[in-house]
Amino acid sequence: MKQNRLATIIGAISIALAAVPHAAASSADSYPERSISWIVPFPPGGAMDAIARVLSETMSKDLGQSIVVENKPGAGGNIGASYVTKARPDGYTIMIAANGMAVNPFLYKNLSYDPIKDFEPISLLAAVPNILVTQATRSDVNSLADVIRQAKEKPGHYTYASAGVGTSIHLAGALFTYTGQLDMLHIPYKGSGPAVSDLMGGQVDYMFDSITSAKPYIESGKLKALAITTKKRSSTLPDLPTVDESGMPGYELTPWFATFAPAGTPAPIIEKLNAAMLKAMETDRVKQIFATIGAEKIGSTPRELASYMAQETAKWKKIIAETGISVD
Repeated sequence: MKQNRLATIIGAISIALAAVPHAAASSADSYPERSISWIVPFPPGGAMDAIARVLSETMSKDLGQSIVVENKPGAGGNIGASYVTKARPDGYTIMIAANGMAVNPFLYKNLSYDPIKDFEPISLLAAVPNILVTQATRSDVNSLADVIRQAKEKPGHYTYASAGVGTSIHLAGALFTYTGQLDMLHIPYKGSGPAVSDLMGGQVDYMFDSITSAKPYIESGKLKALAITTKKRSSTLPDLPTVDESGMPGYELTPWFATFAPAGTPAPIIEKLNAAMLKAMETDRVKQIFATIGAEKIGSTPRELASYMAQETAKWKKIIAETGISVD
């Protein structure tokens, strides 16, 4: 009697387990059945927000459900990221993130999440370069070589502004002084706007600003562009040389944007989101917005993003340890 009962229980468990993959597949086939929440862990108005909004607009038509962009800023993107880790891994909450995913573990001592273990990678989206800029009225600086020469002639004399400690703008400057062994003073601001204002007013000497915010000032003649931080030149400003080719070999900082879902989100759903994102990036509407903000399209498989995250994490772990950058 007991053996028959045990056999019945084992049989029921086997049937239940066998049904799990089928249920997951069925869920993925019908996904999405309701609106998707796309978390932007920074305030509206920046390149990250613009990318999320134009992609969500285009993807919603393809997926047949609305994608609602929600801004949850704070703590260098950590508040939004932490929120996403607590969401159900069902594909109805996703997030756009930037370099901070690879950098924050080494900047914040008590990070509430693990960027590798707590997220499923979906796709790399784009790179939005930073540009080394100074006042347009300066006649003593016309190239990166001038910046390096002057910084070596007067150690500790020159300053560079940033939009805050740990931002890609700050990291670009820190990597610049680290690679060139230059003694320059970092002046952090609360956002790019006040930093640019003081740069144009001459209160600070330099800034590695995002191409999105710097381009209008460069085109209007208020700022002078000296070099771009990425490995290759930008299609938006093709005549602007890279830092690497301008006298600092080996320098590269690529501010990137990518998408993630909570860990445990089924692979078929990740693949469906990935396909929708890659398809959206080929539309004229997305290409137009990317060009406007100076974004260079990338696109990737989830596996490629995972590999890239591992590389970026190893790179910034070393740099932050050697430079001593910290927000705590």
